[in-house]
Amino acid sequence: MARNDGVDRTFVRNRDLRLDKKATPQSAYEHNERKKQFYSNVDVVNERTPMNVHFKSPTGTYEETFDALERENVISTWGMKPNSTKMCELIFDVNSAYFYNHGGYEFAKQFYADAYQAAIKIVGGEQYIISAVMHADERNRGMSAALGEDVYHYHLHVVYVPVVQKEILWTKRCKDPSLVGTVKKIIPQVSRVKKWHSAQALDENGKPMYNAKGEPVLHNSYSDLQDNFYNYMRNAGYTDMERGEYGSTEEHLTVTQFKVEKEQQRLASLQAESREKEMAILGLEELKAQAEGDLHDTTMEVSAAQDRLNDLTPRIKDAEAFIEKHLGKPEALLPESGVVERGTHYREEKAMPILKHLWKVALSLYHKLQELRRDFRSLQSKFESVSRDRDIYKRRWEKADAENETLRTELQDYDRVKQELGPTQIMGLIARSKAREAAEKAARQEAKRAAKSRHDRDAR
Repeated sequence: MARNDGVDRTFVRNRDLRLDKKATPQSAYEHNERKKQFYSNVDVVNERTPMNVHFKSPTGTYEETFDALERENVISTWGMKPNSTKMCELIFDVNSAYFYNHGGYEFAKQFYADAYQAAIKIVGGEQYIISAVMHADERNRGMSAALGEDVYHYHLHVVYVPVVQKEILWTKRCKDPSLVGTVKKIIPQVSRVKKWHSAQALDENGKPMYNAKGEPVLHNSYSDLQDNFYNYMRNAGYTDMERGEYGSTEEHLTVTQFKVEKEQQRLASLQAESREKEMAILGLEELKAQAEGDLHDTTMEVSAAQDRLNDLTPRIKDAEAFIEKHLGKPEALLPESGVVERGTHYREEKAMPILKHLWKVALSLYHKLQELRRDFRSLQSKFESVSRDRDIYKRRWEKADAENETLRTELQDYDRVKQELGPTQIMGLIARSKAREAAEKAARQEAKRAAKSRHDRDAR
């Protein structure tokens, strides 16, 4: 909860990046390195993204950079379980007013350059840092509205591998008994649990402390993290701020300004989410309509192919009728020989013409059979192809229909939120938001016109 007492406070938060959590290495990579096309945070100003400062850049995605560190033996996953946390992220922050009162962007760059040196000490060495980037492209809407000018919220993301120096001891299997129990080697072991282990607290005499139940009293490692960062920055010369509280996200404005900022941020987030869902629904409806059309066309092709196959089958079976039509009955092919008819005459005048006719008919039947076989294979292949296409389009249509229904349900939830906040408050906030967006758009257009005018004057 915000104190709103005007005191500038430092803050550092540590979070795990895990595949089974909302904060995954991939989601952190896309956000920190600005790899997304669209952001749910409407205060990200894309034109200022080039002003973000990298104190250390990854060699690929965070997962790829981690794998490279392991291949180069910079880190070791010895003894690590498959579902253990491989990466963590430190987020260093100070309220926006602190940087605004000290000059803004240039002061923030120097501040977080020093904060990055603190991060190196906290994680145990720069070799374990995957990425460190200062964001300068996120607008503080509340302060901007209160002061009548753009104010940006500067903060630092440091993604790192939690490493401890693990001692590997010689075991009893060692051939030299004198080495048993001594240090064999030290490896940089990846271990989030050991890195942020909360040690037992000690009293003023250096003795372990226990509570009334006899349980050890632990000293919170995240509290130490806050202390270490605060002390480092104080020693670096930043003496005009106080230590922050873990979990605080306060911005030091007046109570009214703070509430307005939170309401505007929530409204903008809901509006952006609603627009994204509406666009997604429209896209899915178009995809659904296209899939329905494709499915209909494919069904018609399957039906036509089936009709042609049905038509082809009796044509093959009618071969006997075709032969009988062209040759007649088998017993009528050769007439009986005359009583005094010579063999040579019978061969040349009766048998040879029949044999030549039979040869032509057989050749014609052969070509016809080959043609029918080709047509049958082609139609069979076409039938199988369009059948596969029909199954694909059917699955695509079912998927689009399911996604469409899900998005419509989420849109209904958004409408319920709108009703819960109240139409008067919503319309007022929307009107102010639209007016501010229009003013910002007009200002950008005016700046472009002014820049073009200067360019034209310089060209002349």
